[in-house]
Amino acid sequence: MVVAEASCRTCCLFRRPRLGFIVRPPHQFLSLLLCPGLRIPRLSVLCAQPRARAMATSSSSWELPLVAVCQVTSTPDKQENFKTCAELVREAARLGACLAFLPEAFDFIARDPAETLHLSEPLGGNLLGEYTQLARECGLWLSLGGFHERGQDWEQTQKIYNCHVLLNDKGSVVATYRKTHLCDVEIPGQGPMHESDSTIPGPSLESPVSTPAGKVLLRARAIETQCYVVAAAQCGRHHEKRASYGHSMVVDPWGTVVARCPEGPGLCLARIDLRYLRQLRQHLPMFQHRRPDLYGSLGHPPS
Repeated sequence: MVVAEASCRTCCLFRRPRLGFIVRPPHQFLSLLLCPGLRIPRLSVLCAQPRARAMATSSSSWELPLVAVCQVTSTPDKQENFKTCAELVREAARLGACLAFLPEAFDFIARDPAETLHLSEPLGGNLLGEYTQLARECGLWLSLGGFHERGQDWEQTQKIYNCHVLLNDKGSVVATYRKTHLCDVEIPGQGPMHESDSTIPGPSLESPVSTPAGKVLLRARAIETQCYVVAAAQCGRHHEKRASYGHSMVVDPWGTVVARCPEGPGLCLARIDLRYLRQLRQHLPMFQHRRPDLYGSLGHPPS
């Protein structure tokens, strides 16, 4: 999985959703309908529909890892945000997911940099403790897309880190990555958003981490790196100064959107299969075109 540095935290899986996805907003009954796939042969998609229909699938399909992408509307209220995220994570666990992705700023979105700093916590604080307990309770891994972290240098800098946290199914922190490229933008109609006003760029990259659904890396696009992108996004209006676009999705290495969240908070799920990825890399050997003489070896910074 690869975490891209964008307005929504994005992850890539080294596997392909073979069976498809389920879209389920909270508080709605889940009914499943087998739908035709998009462009990729033998791809089936599970869609939320008003009427249920029998679905015939091989038992082996259901043995593939299932990942969940959660779409939320964070506000300055951290406890309400946690309740929303916890509901989606529990639903993902009930549906059989082994790994759930939450978007950047899953913990909160503040009204201004001063409020951001006031609401931030260290990794050992109460909020992350609630998520570690949630991971243990549900028995699944959590990708926490961007946590407002007070680091060890908080007293000196009075600034925070945008920290991606990966928890295993026992609630242990197995990896952290502090965002290195910050988001400073001018959005017409919404005013400026300067992440660097309150956030310090991370000091380093991290090594890949094995999860039940594949390895996590740090940065990627789908086609050019032949990875599956899992993009968990914020949606809706967070407060009077900010709104987000939503459209959380899973994209395959050929650029096909194989799962997409509906409007508003909800989740989508995708099954994962490495065979398609190996086949694609044989037909399109992009890794042979790398230039380590220009930018170093894969996974290591240039010398």
